[in-house]
Amino acid sequence: MDTPWLDRRQLRAWIRLRAVLELLPGTLDTQLRNDANLTEFEYTALAMLSEAPDRTLRMTGLAQRTNATLPRLSHVVARLEKRGLVERFPCPENRRATNARLTQEGWAKVLQAAPGHVAAVRRYVIDALTDEQVDQLTAIGDAVLAALDPSGKGAVLYTHYDEEQDPGQGSY
Repeated sequence: MDTPWLDRRQLRAWIRLRAVLELLPGTLDTQLRNDANLTEFEYTALAMLSEAPDRTLRMTGLAQRTNATLPRLSHVVARLEKRGLVERFPCPENRRATNARLTQEGWAKVLQAAPGHVAAVRRYVIDALTDEQVDQLTAIGDAVLAALDPSGKGAVLYTHYDEEQDPGQGSY
């Protein structure tokens, strides 16, 4: 099969996206480590719990919302548990399942970490764009996600904030 090569315009777009994918996660991780002693993934797990009813999710649901395998998530939640930020307990509706709940200390950590994280997201992404570019970024993300996830199986990851909510709500 002959694969068509990228033309110059397409190559410029791809290389820039590749650079963003490489640089942004490390930048956000560094900010969270310095400001809150959390990795970006730990913060994401805590943020997802903070936004759930009763600040509780089944581990499988938390894995979906963080795009993590259960073994990776279990390892990270165990670390957060040792720090007193999360607690695990059997799911009352299904004793074979395990729930994770944000503790009061975990909630305090989210409240401490969120402002710096939001400031970093603003500095490195949102404030670098015009309002029109923010809308375009959403549309571009939707188009690429439709190709990556045609069944919409992972939609919980990227449609979580599509519903209107009050400004200032959420951890991001």
